[in-house]
Formats: sequence, structure tokens, C-alpha cells
Amino acid sequence: MPAEFYRRQILGLLIMAVVFGSVSQNSRLDFWITDFWYQASTHSFPWKDNYWLELINHKAMKYMIIISAICALFWGVYQRNIQLVVTMLLMGLGVLAVGILKAVSIHSCPWSLTEYGGSAAYIPLLTSLPAGANSGPGSCFPGGHASSGFSLMALFFLLYPLRIKAAWLCWLAGLLLGMAMGFGQVMRGAHFLSHNLWSGWWVWLTQVLSYWLISHCIAYYGRHSQRVLINGSA
Repeated sequence: MPAEFYRRQILGLLIMAVVFGSVSQNSRLDFWITDFWYQASTHSFPWKDNYWLELINHKAMKYMIIISAICALFWGVYQRNIQLVVTMLLMGLGVLAVGILKAVSIHSCPWSLTEYGGSAAYIPLLTSLPAGANSGPGSCFPGGHASSGFSLMALFFLLYPLRIKAAWLCWLAGLLLGMAMGFGQVMRGAHFLSHNLWSGWWVWLTQVLSYWLISHCIAYYGRHSQRVLINGSA
């Protein structure tokens, strides 16, 4: 990848960080969307335990992506297709990054917040827990489930730069799938919209930086091996 590609990506990610940070800090959009799926009379989210939403969106889609990625990874190893192997690794690294951030997060899911019948306090992004407040179970930021869909954005690196249009279409498909899977969780009260926006941001940042690092390591190894061969044959 040319250096200009990485400069554009970092600039775009910085701009999106400002936009998503504003959404998270303001919180009105998050609550406005989540309120549509909350039933105040019963203090519950009617779609929380919906059978089809749980089966198709929360389980089937995630497992299909995981199984497909694992199969593609082994196929890439068998075929010695380094580009396919790297792409599948990028998918896993993006999900892993979100999973780690989510595990250490103090932010609780909407269904645990006092605003929606729970006992946990709402904590705006980049702020600490107020004295005496209950953070609840936490571990709800960014959106872990959406990261499975967003991971498909890594297919961009499988096709770029030989098929640029197809590469960007794959990136867009991963973006839309991640948002769709994430919105299913919004309907259940499991996440705010901003949780999913940040999930996509972290996945793409991880994939871009990881691809840069891996490609540079491969290039260095290739140059080093070539020098060894030249020196050995001299």
C-alpha cells in the first residue's frame, strides 16, 4: 500500500473519532433511538428475548462469519495464499481488539441502566464514575457483536489494489453488515448506537494498522532473504 493510502485512512479515522465522540458525549441520539425499543409500562425491552432476533442476528450470523473465516484461513494456508491468510488474520484481530476493550469497559448496557429499569449509572464516554454511583456489570463498550460484521471490512485488503472498486464494495458490505448486526442489539437493549459506531471504528483502525505492520514485516523478510541468497551465491 502506498503511504498516501495510510495517511488518508488515519485522517478519516481521526475525523470519525471526533464525530463519534460527539455522539457519545451528547448521548441524546443514543437515548432517542433506544427509547423506541423500550416499553416504559413494563420497564423492559420487548425484543430482548425475541427468538428470531436472538437466533438469526445474535447467533447464526456470528457463527457463520466465524466458521467461514476459519475455513478461509485454513484454505489460504493450504494454498499458500499469503494475502488470504493475512486477510483472515485481520478479521480476527479487529474482533479481538473490540473484545479486549469491551472486557475492561466500565460502561453498562442500556438494559442495566437506571433509565431503563436497571440499577447502573449512565457514564458518558471519557468520564469517570461519579462518587457513590453504581457502574453495574460494565463490559458493554464498544459493541462486541457488531464487530463480527465489521470484521468483513478486512476483505478490502484481499482485493486492493488490483480490484479497487470490488475492494471498496466489500468494505461497504462489512460496514453495513456490522451496523445491521449492531442495530439488532440496539433493539434488544444490549447496546447504544454509539457502541456500534465505535466498534466499527476500532475494527477498521486495527485492520489498517495491522496490515501496515504485517506488510512491512513481510517486505523486510523478503529483502533480507534476498540479500542472504545473493551473498550466499557470491
